[in-house]
Amino acid sequence: MDTYSLIEKAIIFINKSHRIHPSLEDMAAHVNMSPFHFNGVFKEWAGITPTQFCRFLTLEYAKERLQKTQNILHASYDLQLSSTSRLHDLFVTYQAITPAQYKSAGKNVVITYGFHSTPFGICLIGLTDLGICYLAFIDSSYDHALQIMKYQAPCATLIQDTIITQKIIDKIFDNNQQGPIHLVVQGTNFQIKVWQALLTIPAGNLISYQQLAQLAGSARAARAVGSAVGANNISYLIPCHRVIMQSGLFHSYRWGAVRKQIMIGIEGKFAL
Repeated sequence: MDTYSLIEKAIIFINKSHRIHPSLEDMAAHVNMSPFHFNGVFKEWAGITPTQFCRFLTLEYAKERLQKTQNILHASYDLQLSSTSRLHDLFVTYQAITPAQYKSAGKNVVITYGFHSTPFGICLIGLTDLGICYLAFIDSSYDHALQIMKYQAPCATLIQDTIITQKIIDKIFDNNQQGPIHLVVQGTNFQIKVWQALLTIPAGNLISYQQLAQLAGSARAARAVGSAVGANNISYLIPCHRVIMQSGLFHSYRWGAVRKQIMIGIEGKFAL
């Protein structure tokens, strides 16, 4: 069993146990490991202990992070909505393309793709000459995942080249890698504005749909903001996993509710 699958199994156990702080022994037993071994594997993967990780999954923690976000919004803090944002140790830039522009490109669009292992499971990444256009985590067959990506760009020519895509995956998930990561996003002006706002939310912070609507300049459009979040095709880098309900509940996630919990949990260390 790979490390992500092991962690996923432990989180599912935590969800079913209805306990805020399950013991290390119970979690380890559920994945058939000794507490010492489980603690070591977990810490090597996450950079924090299972106990710390579980703290970042609590309702108390979620509400605390939402309050911090609200304080910033109330203070009218300039979050500098620009095309360049900081994502922990990564510089993420983007170029926006409207659906009409994308359609006009037609068959001239070439997407280089590859399937890769990441700290959050298997992913499918797609690249154009402008940057990353697609990043999704896979819980189904590779063929099904590829069909979903093709649906997003039906006229594009797809070429599999894992040597090229592995270099980008390393840059995304290896903290020792340097250099900017460039995205190319296709969406309506409203969707792009929401994704732009998402890029200002640093790792370790959370934001509600209502707060995100305010940040995107559409305070009364929380429902539409939710739809824009769900339309994001570049997971993790455009961090829609950091958007939760105003109540503090994590809510659903296009690439799996448990994966969302795991992402929030591992990013909690940036809030320490």
